[in-house]
Amino acid sequence: AQLVTQPEDQVTVAEGNPLTVKCTYSVSGNPYLFWYVQCPNQGLQFLLKYITGDNLVKGSYGFEAEFNKSQTSFHLKKPSALVSDSALYFCAVRDTLIGAAGGAEHKL
Repeated sequence: AQLVTQPEDQVTVAEGNPLTVKCTYSVSGNPYLFWYVQCPNQGLQFLLKYITGDNLVKGSYGFEAEFNKSQTSFHLKKPSALVSDSALYFCAVRDTLIGAAGGAEHKL
């Protein structure tokens, strides 16, 4: 079974300050992890993914996320937040086990 949790309902930071959107997960096999963003009145946009390799993943719009296997986390980070970063952020996981379904959760 797959489970994704974004523990914070809302994240508030001042423009120019670091931004972190937390995500933890639970999977049976090895995780494929994804972040998406949905800006107001727009569709879902892909930000970044972790499949294998380097734990630090660089994505679109200056975002990055670090895969932490021991803490089962994949937190989304941006060094300097912009007003335009105000959006819904979706963390998603897919299990590598054959036939396993994915899970997702979204937060502001």
